[in-house]
Amino acid sequence: NTAQPLSVTTRGNGMQDMSGPWFIRAHFPNDGSAAMVTFLPTYQGGEAIEVRREGCTLSGKCEAEAYVLRADALGQNRWRLSGDSREGPDELWVIWVDDGFRTAAIGAPDGRYGWIIDRRAEGGADRLKAAAEILAFNGYDVARMKVK
Repeated sequence: NTAQPLSVTTRGNGMQDMSGPWFIRAHFPNDGSAAMVTFLPTYQGGEAIEVRREGCTLSGKCEAEAYVLRADALGQNRWRLSGDSREGPDELWVIWVDDGFRTAAIGAPDGRYGWIIDRRAEGGADRLKAAAEILAFNGYDVARMKVK
């Protein structure tokens, strides 16, 4: 629901606290190939985000692809993304993150995508549920999300 204003968390120090790899644990159907996102606070003199995608052909051959997007800060926990291999979202907002920076709800103000990301590939059901509730509060139809 793009009429619902999207919030952003003020917790932490942005890219520094988000730094490192995160598994995409839930996503919307239009972004099913995204598997991981890595926040890079010191990438070639600036901030960046690497997106790793996985895809399989009908023959069963699976490959991973990664690309890096420059991240220009728009404010705390909000970035405009750009790059040569641009296949990701235009903006990335951290809508919510737990106290330990283990699980986060990610989205964009245009509602084009939403992710629940976690530092681990398994576990954290209570935090994943909290992230889904936050996305729902911000206008996302979480019933459409696919859990990995």
